[in-house]
Amino acid sequence: MGILSSILGNGSIIEKTLGLIDNMHDSGVEIIEAKTKAKTDLLSAYAPFKVAQRLLALIFAATFVSSYILVMVMVLRGMNADEVTAVITAFKIDWIMMTIIVFYFGGGALEGVVRQVKKPKEK
Repeated sequence: MGILSSILGNGSIIEKTLGLIDNMHDSGVEIIEAKTKAKTDLLSAYAPFKVAQRLLALIFAATFVSSYILVMVMVLRGMNADEVTAVITAFKIDWIMMTIIVFYFGGGALEGVVRQVKKPKEK
């Protein structure tokens, strides 16, 4: 009897076997929890990037808007704004701003379109 109990693990072999089977099989709830945790981890990994992205967008947006307000005020007051517009043109502020807007808003718009295309049609 002592040999059998040492081989079988003191009668807890059934509990160990059931625990092993349970560990091998993932239920639907566990799969959903794992996917949700993976998405949450991915979002938290992107958080510093998103903060930096928003900060850069705000910096360039402030430069963009203030330069055009400056030119508009100068033109309305009858001043010569050629030098200021030459600086704006030289630094390509309008192209930089358009690029930022496309990357900032285009990513979300593209994700929305892809999500709609992948989504099965409901009847």
